[in-house]
Amino acid sequence: MTSRMHVLVVHNRYASAQPSGENKVVDQEVELLRAAGHRVEVFERRSDDIAARSLPGKAAVPFLVPWNPAVRTELAARLRAGRPDVVHVHNVFPLLSPAVLAACADADVPAVATLHNYTQVCPPGTLQRDGRPCTECVGSTPLPAVRHGCYRGSRLATVPLAVGLSVNRRRWWSGVERFFCISAAQRDVLVAAGMPAERLAVKHNFVPEPDVRRSGDGEHLLYLGRLAETKGVRQLMAAWDEIAAGGGVGVPLVIAGAGPLEREVTAWAAGRDDVRYAGLYDPGQCRRAVARSVAVVAPSTWLEAFGLVVVEAMAAGVPAVAAGHGAFTELVEDGVTGLLHRPGESASLASCLRRITAGPALNREMGRAARRRYEQGFSPAVGLERLVEGYRAAIAGRAGGDGPPQAQDAHTGSRRDIRASRDGGTG
Repeated sequence: MTSRMHVLVVHNRYASAQPSGENKVVDQEVELLRAAGHRVEVFERRSDDIAARSLPGKAAVPFLVPWNPAVRTELAARLRAGRPDVVHVHNVFPLLSPAVLAACADADVPAVATLHNYTQVCPPGTLQRDGRPCTECVGSTPLPAVRHGCYRGSRLATVPLAVGLSVNRRRWWSGVERFFCISAAQRDVLVAAGMPAERLAVKHNFVPEPDVRRSGDGEHLLYLGRLAETKGVRQLMAAWDEIAAGGGVGVPLVIAGAGPLEREVTAWAAGRDDVRYAGLYDPGQCRRAVARSVAVVAPSTWLEAFGLVVVEAMAAGVPAVAAGHGAFTELVEDGVTGLLHRPGESASLASCLRRITAGPALNREMGRAARRRYEQGFSPAVGLERLVEGYRAAIAGRAGGDGPPQAQDAHTGSRRDIRASRDGGTG
């Protein structure tokens, strides 16, 4: 048995009104580490708490995005008192800020950080503008993001993010011993943008073993996630209208989630027997809905850094129909564990939805292949091994050990696992 580690997890929780795969990943990793006997503490802020602030307090929030000195003081004191082996940083927006890295330096504790999106090179973290891929800020200043109002369509709201990216870039790149990229596709983008390749390791998110798996052919197609433009929701509605005009595919479409397009989705689904808008599911409802699916649909128009719902489907033995770009191309093997459609094309999405529902025998085989892929690359055992491996590499790096090559090895190993699974190997 490996020695126990003391880990402090740092995370700014996203608002509970919106489904957050990132919150879920953080909670699952904490639980995984504790179950393996490691000591895990959490230092967090909650975006939900902003609503309870006074008006001056709310007005101050944008100024804390680039730097929150109170957080530096509080976290440094906690690190000095508790002396964890490593700090694992997740989201720091908007209430924590990169001041958490200064606190780690103050207390001389090594830090690792999971990169859940592209905020290191793009202020809103999406690499998208007006529904299309955009890399205008990558490798340069983030002024274009301000000019276009890339965060929430507001120039004013984008300013704190752009300032934070500019003034803290070097602090991130020098203050973090290891970055965990959640896909090789994400790592490739970040290396091309100039991030230090030797500090970037691929560590896919894991998914816990589900309490229910698909036993039959499934009873619906399922979209499960945030109802937003970047997630391809409008494209899905257009594709489904095309399918309905041709007589349908024999199963309904279930849409579960919340977000800015909720009213639009609700109105579109009203009065139809081929669509059901289910609102926001709790975790148990999510697992059961996935297990009853013919396939899950992930038509994102932005370059997803991962694709949690796709892996959750794999775990349940369910294939996916996903956009053929970003991390989806390494998660879904087209024609084997699911289908990839041409990104941004509703006709291509409609064609894949017809195909995934047309052949039950092929669908079942895809589901079995998806389950094997999960077992090889995304199970809790694999997730724990790579997480602890990354922590030990960070500690060795801070101590002057052979850290950076291990980060590169982790990346190479991830690619090797992908190839092995495609070739029928064990990974």
